[in-house]
Amino acid sequence: MLHTRRCLLSLALASTLSACSTMAPPDTAPQRPKLIVLVVIDGLPMRQVTGYRDQLAPDGLARLLDRGRWFADAHYSHGHTVTASGHAVMLSGAHPQRSGIISNEWRDPATGEPVYNTGDTAHTYLDNPTAPLSGTSPRNLKVETLGDVLRTRTPESKVIAISGKDRGAILPAGHLGTAYMYMGESGSFSSSTYYMAKLPQWVRDFNAAKPADAFFRKTWAPLLPEAAYARSSPDGQPWQVASGNGNRLPAIIGDKMDSPGPRFYGGLVATPFADELTLAFARAAVTNEKLGQRGLQDILSVSLSSHDYINHAFGPESRLSHDHVLHLDRHLHGFFQFLDKQVGAGNYVLALTSDHGFSDTPEWASSQGRDAGRFHGSPSLATVNAALAAKFGVDKLARNFSAAGLLLDDQLAAARGLNYANVQAAAREELLKLPGVATVFTREQLLGADASTPYLEAMRKSFDPTRAAQLQVVLKPNWIVSYRPGGSTHGSPYDYDTHVPLMFWGPGYVGRGEVKARAEVADLAPTLAALAGLPAPAQSQGRDLGLKP
Repeated sequence: MLHTRRCLLSLALASTLSACSTMAPPDTAPQRPKLIVLVVIDGLPMRQVTGYRDQLAPDGLARLLDRGRWFADAHYSHGHTVTASGHAVMLSGAHPQRSGIISNEWRDPATGEPVYNTGDTAHTYLDNPTAPLSGTSPRNLKVETLGDVLRTRTPESKVIAISGKDRGAILPAGHLGTAYMYMGESGSFSSSTYYMAKLPQWVRDFNAAKPADAFFRKTWAPLLPEAAYARSSPDGQPWQVASGNGNRLPAIIGDKMDSPGPRFYGGLVATPFADELTLAFARAAVTNEKLGQRGLQDILSVSLSSHDYINHAFGPESRLSHDHVLHLDRHLHGFFQFLDKQVGAGNYVLALTSDHGFSDTPEWASSQGRDAGRFHGSPSLATVNAALAAKFGVDKLARNFSAAGLLLDDQLAAARGLNYANVQAAAREELLKLPGVATVFTREQLLGADASTPYLEAMRKSFDPTRAAQLQVVLKPNWIVSYRPGGSTHGSPYDYDTHVPLMFWGPGYVGRGEVKARAEVADLAPTLAALAGLPAPAQSQGRDLGLKP
């Protein structure tokens, strides 16, 4: 079977995975949840959850806030806060230093060639084209996940992960689960040959109905009256990206297009309708795979990607972002009630988090009196290389920026007879001169034991020495790496990027109330493992938060 083959392959490739033959027998204790549901809101900072609490629906996010257990001070403790790294932490409990997922993409330190976090040229998408660097398997993930633990113990259990992004599905699915992701070219959901030879009939039926087309020329209109958004930045600001569906509401999705096509399907992801579509696919998975309804324990992960795209385009301070949270909340309200009916309210545990927070748009932050700006990679690289060439007489000693760092060409330095330590020190000195740079950590610092230097430990947790660049760069607060004139991003060790929701619900399994003590997203995997009666993933660095009532 494909899953048995993948188990053996994964064990051979990643020595950190627990051996199938040595696992303890399943826990026979009663009252274990039949289904564990993880909902991820990509790019949702905790400040947006609490900031709009008075406007939430009664049974969406409010279900977790009012009738669940939630952690008011939950953070990622790694410093380079991006989508892939966050999704890899959630169900493994392992920071990037162990998981190997140091970023969404990075450059091979030996060759300088780009590497995508879930890229694997050995596998292709099903019924859809596979572009270079597409995400098709968890090959680069060095650790096991909770789903791997579950399926090693009970191979008949199902672990299904769904997302608008490949990395949002593949990484939570782990090595032994099944990932389904949205295809922006076709408006369908697909998987890859890593998981199966062909799509199940229910997936083919879902796609044949062309559900994405139902949103063609549909209007995204504000959910509440204008006065309700007074706490947010108005539409149409010059720093808000105006391409795609524009930067004002109401917006007609697919306006001025003749029919649905790749441009429409791609643009759909930055609207509330993509969340609605993803949750429709999740409903189909629960129903057709009978998740939590077969006398076995299953896991479902659903990562909703739209909020990240919207915050990238308009900033989390915008009315568009504010309104999207409210639309998303209503969709969650419906999805949670579906689970209550289909699986049974007492049969599943629900966890909700995000993969990272978000920085406010620099121009808006500046208007509020903050020191903020944009760090541009290409001119910065050219500046550093020019200075190094002037000092050492060798061009392009810095290969490129890679994830959160600057990748130096140590092979070139050696070939030219240069002292590498001197090259690294000079490169660090030049980086520190660039606008917006707060500090730069060397490989030696990151591999050391210094626990007192600010942000060093956070960047250490993002540093896999086999994959990361030698110099790791931390920008000043409110400065962002930018590749276009507008919009915003994330990726820093500051609270606005690390502080995310960590909320649970499950009558009989999870207590109620706000917890003010600090928690980490790395705690999620061991906490869910305890609720499920499973051992925590082998490389987990988190702790059980003790949610039982």
